[in-house]
Amino acid sequence: MVVAVLIAITLILTAAFILWNYMDKANSTLRDQAQQSASEVKSGKKLTPDEVRDNTFSMKDVLTNLSGGNNKFIKVSFAFELENKKAREEFEKLETQMKAIVIQTLADMTPDQVSGSKGFDNLTSALMNKMNPLLQQGKLNQILITDIVLQ
Repeated sequence: MVVAVLIAITLILTAAFILWNYMDKANSTLRDQAQQSASEVKSGKKLTPDEVRDNTFSMKDVLTNLSGGNNKFIKVSFAFELENKKAREEFEKLETQMKAIVIQTLADMTPDQVSGSKGFDNLTSALMNKMNPLLQQGKLNQILITDIVLQ
């Protein structure tokens, strides 16, 4: 009986060791692929401050309730930096749709989800993912939160 238990434990440990090595190799492969993809990303042309100003659209004082049912609201202003002037002009024409996207995205978030730098990153990335497909003349380079009040 003791020999059978020892053999069973040995087989289990061997299987665990093999599985551990297999999973570690899979993780390193994914990590290598991610690093390779990141290195292939081309950095865009560095814009001058005047070009940044000309390609930036400001959306001020968007006010909406947050989800969670505790009557929390947020008032936020954004600066949308676009790729070129044509993209900025297109963004201006779509301002109503873009504001609706901002309000809808904020309404789906809780106060914890928009708090802190991680919350700001989550909000801006969600907005970028929803807004970029609407733009035909260029794309959003960056979304900056210029003012925020959470109450």
